[in-house]
Amino acid sequence: MPAETPEMSGLSGYFRCGLPYNRSGRGARALVIFPGLTFENKPQFGMLSMYAFLKREFTLFAVNRRPGMPSGCTLRDMGDDYATMIREEFGGPVDVIGISTGGSIALHFAADHPDLVRRLVIHSSAHTLNDAAKALQLEVARLAQKGEWRQAWATIVRTIFPQKGPGRWLSQPLVGFSAWLLSRKPPRDPGDLVATVRAEDEHAFKDRLGEIAAPTLVAGGADDFFYSPSLFGETAAGIPNSRLCLYEKMGHPATGWQFRSDVLTFLRDQ
Repeated sequence: MPAETPEMSGLSGYFRCGLPYNRSGRGARALVIFPGLTFENKPQFGMLSMYAFLKREFTLFAVNRRPGMPSGCTLRDMGDDYATMIREEFGGPVDVIGISTGGSIALHFAADHPDLVRRLVIHSSAHTLNDAAKALQLEVARLAQKGEWRQAWATIVRTIFPQKGPGRWLSQPLVGFSAWLLSRKPPRDPGDLVATVRAEDEHAFKDRLGEIAAPTLVAGGADDFFYSPSLFGETAAGIPNSRLCLYEKMGHPATGWQFRSDVLTFLRDQ
């Protein structure tokens, strides 16, 4: 039977604890995705497209953070919110994919709530951001607080494209168009974005990696703007039962047929 929850009503909505979700797939196992940085904590259409290859075997839930997050909240607090949701809606362990910022939260979640995670994928994330990524995210938060949403989006979108060489210049028109399109319906309040950025700026989890008991896959691109091969390697090395998949000439986030094959093989492994 497909995985379902008592409060699930349609393909998107809010769980009892207030966390927004999008659902896709009809597989027998529930897989919860902790998304990357979003500008507003609400159901995000398109959040699941990257993981469509999992829909046959899993029911996917992309679960965002709580709307109206208080100032000063931590990634650990966000992980506790996910734990509350999983206990209420699933009643036991699920497979988890944490991508980017969601991966940072997933590390806390897996260490603090080992009874709730079956297998863990840390997708283009690590035990800390690099310095350039921290500075960039703080700049995005600053622009958002000023209501400069188009510039904030451009700052984020630019990281998806090559950071040097001809590709950097050739991508500029697409960056500008994407930022314009994404900023047409800005959030009413930048508070959730700002709170998440500030929390992740304090993310330093290296000393706690050994507390994660779940089988873990760390997957990332060697040219990721936000991290580095060494950060991915340190993260995998610090988790007792983990493996690393590093993809050459790939940025943020890791994608492609090899990534899909690695994730599916890992999740199928019992």
